[in-house]
Amino acid sequence: MVKTKNDAAWEQLFDKYRILQHIEQNGFYEITADAIRQYREPRLMCKFDHKNHLPDIFANHQLSILPISRSAYVIGHFSTFAEVTYKKMKPQAMNIPHDIETIKADDLYSESAVLHFAYHSGMIDDFLGEETRHTVSGRMGAGKFAYDIASHRGHRKHIYVNGAQIEVDGGYEGKTRFAIIEAKKETVKDFNVRQLFYPFKVWKKRITKEVVPIFFTHSNDIFRFFMYTFMDENVFNSYHLVKQKDYVISHQKITVADIVNVAKSIRFVPEPRVPFPQADSFARVIDLLGLLYQGDMSKNEITENYNFDKRQTDYYSNACIYLGLAQKYSEGDEMKIALTDEGRRVMALPYREKYVTLVEKILEHRVFHDVYNEYMRNGQDVSKDFVVERMKQHDLYGIASESTFQRRASTIIGWVKWITDLPE
Repeated sequence: MVKTKNDAAWEQLFDKYRILQHIEQNGFYEITADAIRQYREPRLMCKFDHKNHLPDIFANHQLSILPISRSAYVIGHFSTFAEVTYKKMKPQAMNIPHDIETIKADDLYSESAVLHFAYHSGMIDDFLGEETRHTVSGRMGAGKFAYDIASHRGHRKHIYVNGAQIEVDGGYEGKTRFAIIEAKKETVKDFNVRQLFYPFKVWKKRITKEVVPIFFTHSNDIFRFFMYTFMDENVFNSYHLVKQKDYVISHQKITVADIVNVAKSIRFVPEPRVPFPQADSFARVIDLLGLLYQGDMSKNEITENYNFDKRQTDYYSNACIYLGLAQKYSEGDEMKIALTDEGRRVMALPYREKYVTLVEKILEHRVFHDVYNEYMRNGQDVSKDFVVERMKQHDLYGIASESTFQRRASTIIGWVKWITDLPE
């Protein structure tokens, strides 16, 4: 697997400053932004929102990095990521006021757009438990504060912060509480606790109201909120999940009959001469299509800025291409991914039409159609052996070994399960 620019730059920095040796001796290493800038801009080198963003040398040695000022960072065996578990629950349906024309339910492809919709539809007030006003967003200085953080080795380090920069995606003030929200426009496995803890520390000093940290994701057209508290406001790792709730936009529902009608009227397409998908979560395919709706991206940009690792970027990009919704092209020494005209058309459709069309894009491939029909016949999960048998009957590109058939079968099962779960 090709190294990212961050991988290469950090390996050079670790070698030049003997960072591993310093950490073994002292438990941590402080590095300046100027030192990092010799190889690449710090804003690109130090923004690890998810665990799989960590450069290989960090991941291999269980290291993480935290800002301590605008010009310095500390590296150590810190535990900085919180896992996110999506519990299955019935989402509450909400509507935006009919007189608002500038926020469109079928054009929520940025973090700011989904947050505006969540606020004006009443989701944020409902989740927080009181009426709020949107008062804060953007970057700001953190001032001075200190805290303890646990290491993977069972030790604690006391960290002093002086003037580091923080960013709040949205701040919402009510009568007794102030919610600070960190938003992600995708399904995630984890997030960097710093994104909630640093703003929590800053606003805890500035106001008398209760400061409520909230993590928020928007994926597959579901708005998911996670409310946290810090059991000890001076300990980074003392976060605790208090409450979780899902919301959706009130819309025309997708029925079993809708899916059955699509399956009955499908026109099959020839198998494309591109890698057969290895991307088990179709919700993540939709996430990537949504990101590409905002603009073309290189594979490196996808890997460094969103919750995809290097392999997943390849797998999910190829899945979008397989469906005819994306394409790749070269720009200089980089490979870029862009939506096709058809991909842009589909992603701009209203909710019901968009998802029914995505079902059609999957089922127009015979092997997916076969497995869907078997699933509907049996009314239960289809065996992987059945899926592999059907795969071998079709001319699937680039699959030869038995182990590859098995891996790709998981994708077919995952996508068919996504289809059958769509009706509400």
